[in-house]
Amino acid sequence: MTATGELDAVEVERLTRRGLRLARFTVAYNVLEGAVAVTAGLLAGLVSVVGFGVDSAIESIAAVLVAVRLSARLRDGEADERKERLTLKAVAVTFFVLAAYVTVEGVRSLLDGQPPESSPVAIGLLVTSVVVMPVLAAMKRDVGRRLKDDLILADAAETRICVLLSISTLAGVALHALTGAAWLDPVAAFVIAAFAIHEGREAWEGELVEDEDEDAR
Repeated sequence: MTATGELDAVEVERLTRRGLRLARFTVAYNVLEGAVAVTAGLLAGLVSVVGFGVDSAIESIAAVLVAVRLSARLRDGEADERKERLTLKAVAVTFFVLAAYVTVEGVRSLLDGQPPESSPVAIGLLVTSVVVMPVLAAMKRDVGRRLKDDLILADAAETRICVLLSISTLAGVALHALTGAAWLDPVAAFVIAAFAIHEGREAWEGELVEDEDEDAR
């Protein structure tokens, strides 16, 4: 799954260790982000923010997969490809579960007509994500491209989509806070569902890396 090309062993190990550090940071950041998002979303009745928090958990799973693989490579130079493929499919299933959850909650919110409360905590969290995630995605993408590692590139692609989720969720929450329109939050939730379905399909079919390669052309 990797082809390091002209990189020497020292550079490969250095990049691998960097990728491992990025994966560990992703896990730690997303666990904290997810906990805050779910809590703030539930307290304010913001289904899109809850969905965003669940997505953070999914991002953590992908990062754990990368960390396990890179740790194994540093330890003995190989990883179990079959287990990685099975884990990637399990991650894809969680995307579909997320899509179903936010869709149902979004429809329920629209039918109830109960306006959510504004949440400065949620807005602050989403702004932070919009700032942090693009940098993290770019660093992963650089390591993945230099190592020609498809799993790292896939993880970078998921992080970039997390940026889009952050932006769409922030737009929905911020516009609701400004206009008081209760329907904006469910609409933002439906956007998250669409992205989740896309991510799940790409992960299941193993096409995330192909998309990354096309972007590089």
